[in-house]
Amino acid sequence: MPRRVVSVFGGSAARPDQDDWREAERLGRRLATAGYAVATGGYGGIMEAVSHGAAEAGGHVIGITCDDIESWRTVQPNGWIREQIRVPRLRDRLVRLVEIGEALVAFPGGVGTLSEVALSWSMLQTGSLTPRPLVLVGEAWKKTLSTFLEAAGGYVGPAEHHLLVFQADGEQAADFIVNHLAGPLPTG
Repeated sequence: MPRRVVSVFGGSAARPDQDDWREAERLGRRLATAGYAVATGGYGGIMEAVSHGAAEAGGHVIGITCDDIESWRTVQPNGWIREQIRVPRLRDRLVRLVEIGEALVAFPGGVGTLSEVALSWSMLQTGSLTPRPLVLVGEAWKKTLSTFLEAAGGYVGPAEHHLLVFQADGEQAADFIVNHLAGPLPTG
């Protein structure tokens, strides 16, 4: 049975006592309640928060896990995953996570999250990815990308700016996605 999937990126160091964690958990819950599956990198932090929120709301949780990550540090997939997609290399994980989502959401995170956002943005820019929302949650993304865009000068045009959607929190991001993706399931 086809299902709509939203991919969510974010830092693995986030903890349950932090606002980002709670926002990600709310996003997962809201998306699941609206009938969306969530896909994450499958481990801890924001990934686990989204997975937890979605699973508790009865949603389908996909974790895209990877041998490279598990050989780099001791980590196990989070316990909320219902479907694990296992890949050998980090680059395979990044591409799979970006391609599987009908919408893409990024919470604050580290180098891995920045990689996911940059890859998504680049694939949308070049048409390698069919148009879909790339939603950046929180003030940190606005600051980071404003600095980048200012420093880039004319290298990044208005069309590329418009590929990004900024939302203040997880609830607003979920509302945007649910409203934006309303309609029949995509075919093919």
